[in-house]
Amino acid sequence: MNKTWLSVIVAALFEVGWVIGLKHANGFLEWGATAIAIIVSFTLMIMASRSLPVGTVYAVFVGLGTAGTVLAEIILFGAPVQIGKMVLIGTLLLGVIGLKMLSKEKTKEVA
Repeated sequence: MNKTWLSVIVAALFEVGWVIGLKHANGFLEWGATAIAIIVSFTLMIMASRSLPVGTVYAVFVGLGTAGTVLAEIILFGAPVQIGKMVLIGTLLLGVIGLKMLSKEKTKEVA
């Protein structure tokens, strides 16, 4: 895994943070952390899309963010575990892995 893909994964982790923050933030500090997570998340995603296909970056970003948010709700907030939901998250992650495996970094043209 290269540095660009690692930035997509880190961006997705920050996405999980800001999505949870949007639901659970109550005070100024929590809202501030949520805003910072949004900025970091989108900055990393935009930077990664300069080297990787934009559609793939976005799909991986959203897919990992979705899976992470569902798992965080289960682990941190006691949301019920449903077999159907877990199967769908697994399917989503298989799609994300497949997109990552099929994508290639853009090569910069020398003028």
